[in-house]
Amino acid sequence: MENTTTNIALGTTLTDRGCHFRLHGPQLANLFLVLPEHPDEHETAPEMPRLMQKQPNGDWTCFISNVQAGAAYAFYTLNADNQKQWLIDPHAHHVLQRHDKIPYWTAQVTDHYFDWGQAQHPKIPSDQTILCEVHVKGFTALHPDIPPAIRGTYLALCHPVMLAYFKRHGITTLQLMPIATKADETHLQAKSLTNYWGYNPLAWSAPDARFACKHPVDECKTLIRTLHEHGIEVILDVVYNHTAEEGHGGPVFHFKVLDPQTYRHNQDGQLLNYTGCGNTVNLQHPPALAAVIQSLRSWVTHYQVDGFRFDLALTLGRDGELFDQHAAFFLAIQADPVLSQVKLIAEPWDIGPQGYQLGHFPDGWHECNDVFRDTWRSYWLHNTASAEIAPLLLGTQSLFPAVHWPSKMSVNYICYHDGFTLQDVVSYHQRHNQANLEQNRDGHPDNRSNNLGIEGPTRHPGIMKKREQHKRNLMTSLIFSFGIPHLLGADLRAHSQLGNNNAYCQDNPVSWVNWDSHTTTDQFAHWCVWLIQQRQATLPRFIQALTELPESMIIHWHVPNGSPMTASDWAERQPFACRIQIQDQDSLCYLFNPGNLPVYFQLQGSGWHCLIDTALQAPEIRKIRQSGCLVRGQSMMILHNNHR
Repeated sequence: MENTTTNIALGTTLTDRGCHFRLHGPQLANLFLVLPEHPDEHETAPEMPRLMQKQPNGDWTCFISNVQAGAAYAFYTLNADNQKQWLIDPHAHHVLQRHDKIPYWTAQVTDHYFDWGQAQHPKIPSDQTILCEVHVKGFTALHPDIPPAIRGTYLALCHPVMLAYFKRHGITTLQLMPIATKADETHLQAKSLTNYWGYNPLAWSAPDARFACKHPVDECKTLIRTLHEHGIEVILDVVYNHTAEEGHGGPVFHFKVLDPQTYRHNQDGQLLNYTGCGNTVNLQHPPALAAVIQSLRSWVTHYQVDGFRFDLALTLGRDGELFDQHAAFFLAIQADPVLSQVKLIAEPWDIGPQGYQLGHFPDGWHECNDVFRDTWRSYWLHNTASAEIAPLLLGTQSLFPAVHWPSKMSVNYICYHDGFTLQDVVSYHQRHNQANLEQNRDGHPDNRSNNLGIEGPTRHPGIMKKREQHKRNLMTSLIFSFGIPHLLGADLRAHSQLGNNNAYCQDNPVSWVNWDSHTTTDQFAHWCVWLIQQRQATLPRFIQALTELPESMIIHWHVPNGSPMTASDWAERQPFACRIQIQDQDSLCYLFNPGNLPVYFQLQGSGWHCLIDTALQAPEIRKIRQSGCLVRGQSMMILHNNHR
């Protein structure tokens, strides 16, 4: 053992002579490092405890020579009664779950060498980004063309079958639901359920072994390298707002003992719960901020990820009780030469005071736009006025002005992992979460859904036809709105969760994407491919023009006879058109008919081609040869006119 300085990383730093260990524990009276000599054997007690050295700044450090990659390690401290409290390294890069052993969790020293070959960051421009959210296990667990031995793993997600699938669908960016090592909440363990989604982090920087065949670190890197080789970005959904230690009475893994100030407390010393998960990480506390920044940098430098989607990101920007777009976390990201260069997406809310801040994050941050989701669902499936959807079509510029594009844009979505899938949006009026064993009280009660006549699955041809048409309406509204479209990967396969809108604990076919081939499913998949192709071929030019030369763009809003819309027209849910023109170059025309009867729209000029008609099951481009066109009931059309 030798003395060390504290300029090494938190957790472990491997050298050719051995390994440095460093944890921040300012209130501890002692801290021991344990290196089990035979981590794969069923020893009854770990061996070789070593007392670490406390530094003036509250860090505990230790250097052990001859330690190599793969060595298991854990920590413990002795309390006033001389009882051991086992601790896991919160900064670990590889975590092992040791059933029937003490300690239950251990970390593993990691060598991050990896051959990245010629793979590079794809660097997809924001106006060309098509986000697709997937769960590493759930997206391939049932895929019949993936070898059974690797289904549900990192390696399955980059199998040639999946690469061809993503490329065919025009997916530029995969957004992976949490892959950091998680622990199951105590209330789920009591019900023999598991946190399938993974929003309960145990170690922020360790890829979860549940998605690996053998080696989670190397297999996770293989996934990202392979996707990069095929021009596909990877964004990680990360959870730095809370940890798996829950609230008072919850488990103790690390920070509760190492540094309780990592979490926010009230005046009585009780843990504040702005996350709904029992604790709230306090990024005003410099050691906590340093730990999060180190973790983010690890994902970018060691795994080459292209960006992050931050769960409950409002929590990270709290200064005291209030949100501050100049909070220490945002300033640290902005000043970091690595992190300031990647894509950043915020979920702009939590459950604390003033816990909704859509549009208020700093420049450089895109934001998940739930208003987009709710309003478009209400428009097509209920009775929302035209005035409500018009701003969303053009990028929600009241909150995301075009002058800030492309560095700050609305992330538009109809469905996310939490909530109904698209199939369920048009199949269920109420949530059906009984399988979660919470008496159907969990999950959001306001889904803006519509079963269109029958609750759940049906073979009624009329209802099935309506459901497919509204799926096309909603998907078109998403893909052809200005902003960054976010797709739920399960929606491309018309997957149903049987009405469960909070399937976080359903590690089974409720959540696993159904790859069975059906006529309607295949038709919708083909239609989505076409839709994304047409979007990528046309819309980026309009987004760029509105960003760079807004004065060159002319936007007309009119009723079917060509007259400008009046205040009364905007206040109703009536057929209307939006024509967007870039001087004498290109024009797009959106024709909306939410009513039941067909409506004839008068067009301005000639040379129009129909790119999208949601009334059709089979997509096609057709030329409009007359001075107008008929838009069938409960459908929309998108026309393009290339004046060049």
